[in-house]
Amino acid sequence: MQLRTDLAIEARELAGERVAGVDYHEYRENQLKISRLTVKSQRAKQLLGKDVGTYITVELPSLTDNFTETDERIRTIGREIRHLLPVNGLLLVAGLGNEEITPDSLGPKTGARVLATRHITGELARATGLDRLRPVAVMNTGVTGQTGIETGEYILSVVKRIRPNAVIAVDALASRRIERLGRTVQISDAGISPGAGVGNHRTRIDRETIGVPVIAIGVPTVVDAQTFANDLLGDGLAARSACRKRDDRQMIVIPREIDLLTERAARLLGFSLNAAMQNEFDLKDLVSLM
Repeated sequence: MQLRTDLAIEARELAGERVAGVDYHEYRENQLKISRLTVKSQRAKQLLGKDVGTYITVELPSLTDNFTETDERIRTIGREIRHLLPVNGLLLVAGLGNEEITPDSLGPKTGARVLATRHITGELARATGLDRLRPVAVMNTGVTGQTGIETGEYILSVVKRIRPNAVIAVDALASRRIERLGRTVQISDAGISPGAGVGNHRTRIDRETIGVPVIAIGVPTVVDAQTFANDLLGDGLAARSACRKRDDRQMIVIPREIDLLTERAARLLGFSLNAAMQNEFDLKDLVSLM
């Protein structure tokens, strides 16, 4: 049985904690557990099923708990994102997913909370005191079923036109454990395969295909049903029988409070991205500009 997960720390759990070619360490900041996993070799890539690169995982209290726009979690996650960004230049934030399907709406909902600043230039920027803003462009890609365009093709066309120094792709993820839904943020410089967590692989979006560094950020919102059954029942006949495919349909499990979870996850990621990209401004000032 294939256990689907987008989280590198879960791939490490499945492969075993002592995998050659993988560096891993944990630390705490502002009462958050942060893990940094680096896949360094092709052998490690094969064993984990994760591309070579760095994967930062922030574990936090449930996003169904309320938080304020100046929460310390925003500053902490913002700093972790900033570690993977180029120091200067234009950034393109791409919200991946389908806003009409709640578990897949994280990307576009996050994009709506990111401060777009590419157009604030020249005398307008100087007159308003915003000339220290880093240029940021924001796009929501939709999904191929809506647009007829592969997400990777859409992003590549915009990259060729506006030439950003990096792309930040935000997407909903899949976990292998219910308890990680809405409680985990993954940040990676290894790019992203849209839909991979639920078996709907699309064109990969990374430095090789797009031509600039791609930082992937996401929060898990779903668990594959077969993976969930395996986690509950163990890897055996009972798990396979519990989630046998019917009419070739792939089943997923989502939490009951998925609407609240995606809304608050989008707020958290949107404000964290603003804090990461506009680090010369106080968080309160950034919130006032939104």
